Amino acid sequence: MNAPTGLDFASIPERIQSEVQRAIQRSIKGVEYFSTSGPSLGSTPKDVLHTRGTMNLYHYRPMSDEIYRVPVLIVMATTNRGYILDLVPGQSFIEFLLKRGYDVYLLDWSAPRPEEKSLRMEDYVLDFIPDCVRRVQVDSGERDVSVIGYCFGGVLSLLYGAIHADGPMKNLICFTTPIDFREMKLFANFSDRRYFDVDRLVDSVGNVPPEMILSSFEMLRPASRTVSQIQLWENIWNDEFVKSYRMFDRWATDTLPLAGEYFRGITKDLMWDNKLFNDAMSVGGRAANLEDIKVPFLHAVAEHDHIVPYEAAKHLIAKIGSEDKEEVMLKGGHVSLVAGANAVKRLWPKLDSWLGKRST
Repeated sequence: MNAPTGLDFASIPERIQSEVQRAIQRSIKGVEYFSTSGPSLGSTPKDVLHTRGTMNLYHYRPMSDEIYRVPVLIVMATTNRGYILDLVPGQSFIEFLLKRGYDVYLLDWSAPRPEEKSLRMEDYVLDFIPDCVRRVQVDSGERDVSVIGYCFGGVLSLLYGAIHADGPMKNLICFTTPIDFREMKLFANFSDRRYFDVDRLVDSVGNVPPEMILSSFEMLRPASRTVSQIQLWENIWNDEFVKSYRMFDRWATDTLPLAGEYFRGITKDLMWDNKLFNDAMSVGGRAANLEDIKVPFLHAVAEHDHIVPYEAAKHLIAKIGSEDKEEVMLKGGHVSLVAGANAVKRLWPKLDSWLGKRST
């Protein structure tokens, strides 16, 4: 009797032994996983330049002998912590910028306290960001400042740039930043004014709890957490896989609450009335027209972004008033565009090439 084509009986004992060893490794590594805390994140040396309420401004220590003249201020999204851009050595966007000669500052956020529930969009756009820009100017000794905004940090940066069009912003870079909020499909359905009483929510709870925000993200891919946990178990013997999993899973679940009035404004002005897309946005009574932004502008979008799909971001480049403007679409998702092995090869070199020419 002939063996089925392609079946090597001689290799079966070796394969069984390999699977047994891998199962043993899974058990050992599983115990190790639950008994250790994982890699230390956000460890690139930095100084606290200023803190005020929910706002934290950091200045990273230089790693290059020659520094570009124009400092860089990174504005994080208000739902997430900034260490996604500073994971571990070799996988840190901030470390990359420092080694390439940029002077890097980060506007990061902490959870608003209950008494800060009254913070509004104007507090972020007309107070926090301008305050940080002024402090970067004083600390660096330079008038010009380049701004990089990630996700909703990009929205805040756009509003700041539009209102302060004659201000010190030298360059503006946005990563995965939405403008047409009708195309944020699940969020649009979730906040449908026919069913979602944002006034009652904010008046009842004050700050919007992080569990609500996290669950809305997870609803975009309902099975993703289960799938990722299965993948973790299948690869728990692989130290590099586990290290990467722990870094991204920790960040993804480390969601911040949102100040109540700020959330109310986002819901009504952006989700319901789509004012940014409709050229009708104002903050604190000041018009925020994107066509007023004239500085060099770069928008990086992800081909497989499930949080900010391309349909929600694609009109931004046309609405910006700059002559020097570029959109670049890169492979990856909402997070892998900016962090991880994919970002190291694609976004970071592109940004360095673009920004370096405009930072002298």
